[in-house]
Amino acid sequence: MAVLSRRRRAFALAGVAALALAAAACGDSGSDTGSTSADKPECAPYAQYKVDKKKTVSIYATIRDAEADKLTSSWKQFEECTNIKIEYEGSGEFETQIKVRADGGQPPDIAVFPQPGLLASFATKGQLKELPAPVKANLDKNWSKDWAKYATVNGKIYGVPLGANVKSLVWYSPQLFKEKGYKVPTTWDEMIKLSDDIAATGIKAWCAGIESGDATGWPATDWIEDIVLRDQGPDVYDQWVNHTIPFNDPRIVSAAERTASILKNPKYVGNPKTIVTTSFQEGGLPVKDKKCGLHRQANFYSNQWAKGTNVAEDGDVFAFYFPAVDPAKGKPVLVAGEFVSAFSDRDEVVKVQTYLASAEWANSKAKLGDWISANKNLDVSLVTGSIDKLSVKILQDPATVARFDGSDLMPAAVGSKSFWTGMTDWINGTKDTKATLDYIESTWPK
Repeated sequence: MAVLSRRRRAFALAGVAALALAAAACGDSGSDTGSTSADKPECAPYAQYKVDKKKTVSIYATIRDAEADKLTSSWKQFEECTNIKIEYEGSGEFETQIKVRADGGQPPDIAVFPQPGLLASFATKGQLKELPAPVKANLDKNWSKDWAKYATVNGKIYGVPLGANVKSLVWYSPQLFKEKGYKVPTTWDEMIKLSDDIAATGIKAWCAGIESGDATGWPATDWIEDIVLRDQGPDVYDQWVNHTIPFNDPRIVSAAERTASILKNPKYVGNPKTIVTTSFQEGGLPVKDKKCGLHRQANFYSNQWAKGTNVAEDGDVFAFYFPAVDPAKGKPVLVAGEFVSAFSDRDEVVKVQTYLASAEWANSKAKLGDWISANKNLDVSLVTGSIDKLSVKILQDPATVARFDGSDLMPAAVGSKSFWTGMTDWINGTKDTKATLDYIESTWPK
């Protein structure tokens, strides 16, 4: 991706006198006292965050390009009203550079971690600050315990969720469903019956693609995780992710076989080997052309449809919740997202953390589009896009049992290496289910 270009403001001023007047009006006359703009009516909601002297807080994350522009826009009013300037940097080398900076004694004030496991590694070394009281209060008020635990290390909480993704979705063509008289399934058995009906027409029931360059295989890990959660329930899922049961436990074998009944079933997918060579980006595109019935992929797959595609319940493509195997066990949802943590506990840093953990910030960000959060007090009416609205409703459903992407929680040697390569070999037919899971188990750090 291209490096983020910071937005700059240009001021057309008539002369030195005008410049001085403008600076005075904005509180930029050289004094370090508070800006008069903070006294405007629109600044009333930010009064609790205001500092008397101008301060700067640095934030470092993986979010770049257009998404970064929306992120920095989301706190523009906060900056204007509080005297706190946020210096944001997004990097494609975050995972490497955050360690270099922290170990070198020059960490950012705030880091936005895309993996809880990475966050935990810094907390374990004592480099992160435990959540201050006002941030913890917002965490308790705005997020479920399922989310809070992913930033908890040795009983202490070091982060607050930011954005979120819902992975338990199945994309389909409303037009195809209307033509064939299909109904959106609400149970696992209904979904399998629908798959059989689609396959009987000569159309692929399911399409998928797991090719993703150096990360080839990750979409298949999502399949396994989603079905472990459905086939065995959240307790077994947690034990598996935490390795209190082995990767090749019979219960995980059972879930993998259930996955294979779809993803490796020639009746549903044609030649499974083509899934390995089909890119993640192209995997679900046949759905729109009615050449494939179903595609399991996260809400962010909405960005892969061609410009002009109507993503809606009565449009070209839409999605439904990936049904539970046993509804009595709740509504399992595989999720992912980022977590905000701090390397500093200066007053202005705590205020930025507190704001980012608020419903007010979540609603400000949602208005800008193409973003969701698991914040319980996010106003769904402010969320743009039909898939994002659907995803937020799923996240806010009291029946939802959310579990974070397992590969992001596992050690890197497994989660972003052997799990990826093992799934690739499994779908390619190089290894059967038991041999694949035995191989991944053998790579778990001792």
